[in-house]
Amino acid sequence: MNRMDHMKMQRRRTGTAAQRVLTAEVAVVGALLVALFVTEIPSMMREMRIWRIAGGLRAGHRYP
Repeated sequence: MNRMDHMKMQRRRTGTAAQRVLTAEVAVVGALLVALFVTEIPSMMREMRIWRIAGGLRAGHRYP
C-alpha cells in the first residue's frame, strides 16, 4: 500500500467519524426538543382552555 492509498483510507475514516458525530448531535438536539415539547404540553392545554373560555376566534372583536 503506498502513501496515497493510506491517506485516502484515513480521509474516508474521518468522514465516517464526522458523520457519526453529526448524527449523534442531531439525535441529542431532537431528544431535547421532544423533551421541551412534552414538558410544555400542560401549559399549552391550559392556554387553549383559557382561549376557548374567552370565546376563541369569535372573541376577536372583543379583545383587540
